Amino acid sequence: MKNKNPCFLFLGSELGEKRAALDELRKNLNASYGSPAEESVYYAGEIPTGDIISNLQNSSLFADSRLFLIKNAENIRKKEDIDLFASYMASPQSDTVLVFISEENSISKGLEKAAPPGAKRVFYELSDSRKTEWVRDFFYKHGSKISNDSIQTILELVENNTEALARECSRLVHFLEKDKEISKEVNPEEIEKWLSHTREESAFTLFSRISTGDFIRSLESLRMLLAAKVDPIVIFSGLLWCFRKLRDYLSLEEAGIRDDFEYRKIGIIAPQAKRDYSSAARFYSSAGVESCISLTAEYDYKIRSAHTFPKYILMDEYLYKIHFEARNS
Repeated sequence: MKNKNPCFLFLGSELGEKRAALDELRKNLNASYGSPAEESVYYAGEIPTGDIISNLQNSSLFADSRLFLIKNAENIRKKEDIDLFASYMASPQSDTVLVFISEENSISKGLEKAAPPGAKRVFYELSDSRKTEWVRDFFYKHGSKISNDSIQTILELVENNTEALARECSRLVHFLEKDKEISKEVNPEEIEKWLSHTREESAFTLFSRISTGDFIRSLESLRMLLAAKVDPIVIFSGLLWCFRKLRDYLSLEEAGIRDDFEYRKIGIIAPQAKRDYSSAARFYSSAGVESCISLTAEYDYKIRSAHTFPKYILMDEYLYKIHFEARNS
């Protein structure tokens, strides 16, 4: 049996490090068999578990090895489904690697217990200081240096995982001359302009819509995220970060402080970010922001606890309350 560990659980919201681990797994699998593995991807809940197990147990006609990825593994909750996967993991195919993937930090206890020792890896979201160093190192490796203000501008506009950061920073590097200080050549406003033209929908673009008070545009942004299979937990994480920053912004406003230096101290540097928080301050009081934070925690729990209830209905309800209940707090 070439695969010492044929089953893995890759959990957590840090998508970049998780993708790197998957790439390393593919590399090792391909090296073991001397040819690329046949790869299959399933989304838990969208295809009967029995069909997945049947495919796992059947050998490939075209490849010497196989890699099965089960995404949204947190949706595997039914006992009969857990038992089917547990039974397979007790006697897996020798030429097949099975990986359960979730952006949550844990999944069914039954699945975790059935997995081989050491199979579970949790990829936690990077702390603010680690993200700052990650961006600085990324530009250094590409022959450029970057100022703290420019780093903060990037972190304000890009989703909180290294996969998104790598994608957007790669686009930025394309515009930069080697061995130049970005702070000298490119200011945060220019970085914002480039990223605004290229960035995809994220929790941050959703917050921009929320900050305008436009419920319809916010709903459109939310639907685009869900259609792209962005996990609601990731959306809540990004919005919670924004609402906490809005709380800091309102504290400065209430103290009569409207100074760029003070805004910079709470991490609000990019002009777009300043516009977003200034606009949001017109709709939300301090009590309203606390209500947004509470609603985010409440619906995060509801989504994690939901079984068959459609998540998009809960997300629509959450967004409605953010717009029409929290604003009146």
